[in-house]
Amino acid sequence: MMNYDEIKKLLSGITDPAMKLEMVMDLGARLAQVPDGAVCSEITGCASHVEICRLGNRFYACADSAIVRGIVAILLSMVDGHTPDEIRQMDLAQMFSGLELNLGAGRLNGVNSMIRFLQNL
Repeated sequence: MMNYDEIKKLLSGITDPAMKLEMVMDLGARLAQVPDGAVCSEITGCASHVEICRLGNRFYACADSAIVRGIVAILLSMVDGHTPDEIRQMDLAQMFSGLELNLGAGRLNGVNSMIRFLQNL
């Protein structure tokens, strides 16, 4: 999985909003399989079915939509390897908005639900 800085650099080089969303979907296609023993939680507030899973300080996810898999892959790139205390110190919403993705209000509600979950681990 790419880290957040790599993803931000990659997306900042794309000016076409549709191409940016294609790249987000490509990131989602690369999500690692959830390993046995990971603790998974369904995220409420998302229109899609999303589960964020954790095994120690490693994060995994599954989602039933290509774009949502990409969104959750980006969010996981921000928190993977960090402890819950470190994650609470991060401004995930600001980091995500800095990517300047053209998402609708419904998807942004889902993003906010995922961020709330991660910051309340």
